[in-house]
Amino acid sequence: MKSSPLANIDHRPTRRSLLKQGALATVGGVLGFPAVLRSQGSPNSKLQVASIGVGGMGLSTLKSVASHPKVAITGLCDVQADTLLRAARSFPDAAAHPDWRELLSDSADKFDAVTIGIPDHMHAAPAVTALRAKKHLYLQKPMASTVHECRVITEESKKAGVVTQLGNQGRSSIESRMAVELIRNCAIGKIKEVLVWENKPLSWWPKNTTLSEKGDAVPEGFDWQLWLGVRDPRPYLENAYHPKGWRAFFDFGVGEMGDMGCHHLDPTFDALQLTAPLRVRQTKPVPGSSGHLWGDHRQVELIFPGTEMTASDTVQITWHDGELRPDAARIPLPTDVKELPLQGTCWIGESGSIFKDYGSAPVVLPANGADFPQGSYPADLEPQDHYHGWVDAILAGGSARSVADFSHGGPLTESVLVGALADRFAGEWLNWDRAAMQFTDNDAATNLLRRDYRDGWKIEGLG
Repeated sequence: MKSSPLANIDHRPTRRSLLKQGALATVGGVLGFPAVLRSQGSPNSKLQVASIGVGGMGLSTLKSVASHPKVAITGLCDVQADTLLRAARSFPDAAAHPDWRELLSDSADKFDAVTIGIPDHMHAAPAVTALRAKKHLYLQKPMASTVHECRVITEESKKAGVVTQLGNQGRSSIESRMAVELIRNCAIGKIKEVLVWENKPLSWWPKNTTLSEKGDAVPEGFDWQLWLGVRDPRPYLENAYHPKGWRAFFDFGVGEMGDMGCHHLDPTFDALQLTAPLRVRQTKPVPGSSGHLWGDHRQVELIFPGTEMTASDTVQITWHDGELRPDAARIPLPTDVKELPLQGTCWIGESGSIFKDYGSAPVVLPANGADFPQGSYPADLEPQDHYHGWVDAILAGGSARSVADFSHGGPLTESVLVGALADRFAGEWLNWDRAAMQFTDNDAATNLLRRDYRDGWKIEGLG
């Protein structure tokens, strides 16, 4: 008879767990052991996976990875007790912990790979720790909340030699891959400019944005200190940070551009083979965005070096969100589209445009108004599963890579974060030097590229 899922979950701060917190004070120094690769010799040759964050998007990732026939879920972690319990009921054989440090310390010999689906400010700490333990990694976008963290994650993934995947699952869709192929095949000539807009309602914007010094009662079963993790202590506030409002706060998320930028910019980044912007500028100052909140709307210009696929030696991508849309007169619409949709991209080329409603197939609109021949659209693109593709790459072994390996996802996320940081200096051009990892003319902006971690959570080389 199997034991209750509750048997593996310790919700109380026992003497053992309190002592362990001291032992884990420098987390990166604890997990230096070699990985135990069980997928080759375990029953049925299954890949054994642990999931850090099993609610919301973390749960979606867990279920999607678990649906692969060659996966066994052997570890679970969440700071919310009822969320962890629900996951444990679905996967009763998995070790369950509220603290990811204990999961990676106590149960690391039970899994080969890790998925991470928790708030942005806590991506880097478990990601780097898992990579240093040679665990394959699936990490939700954005890769992290600071450029420095992204850089460290990318470098550690190279050292680890494991299979990584960024959670920008739209990259695997036929629609996005079709847009990339059309651009690479010069369906509209070389690209002159790219317009991107994201105006879905901000369902996660917090109702409470006032940072009161008097905290509210922490919900039962929720470990506020573990949720804060690397960030400095502060009172819990209702309707502010948890469960979704954290994206709006500078300390925890990266606003709407951080939320959706890795999705929207990926096809352009891929098709044009971009690396990093030369400069960025937020052209619509937002009151309050220099304080504890990100702006709730922005128009950001990102100037990238030109490539073989661009019409000149630089190319501009302009990002819009928060009800700021591009000039509709500049965007030709397909005959069956009557108005600019909430989300989309328009690539402007030398001989026409490509219009893409987010999630839909791209439409080529030649400059002469003629119909683009249906036979010229890519027709041999097979469906891809973003989650299963990561698992398959791990099981393939050798030098196999996923479609959103961190060699791609790292620079992509860095570019998104550099663009988002323009919020803090609206109206100013920020000149970016990726190699030196600094803004060449703005020390205040450079100082925001890295955040220190609080005592008890420090990780060597990270924060």
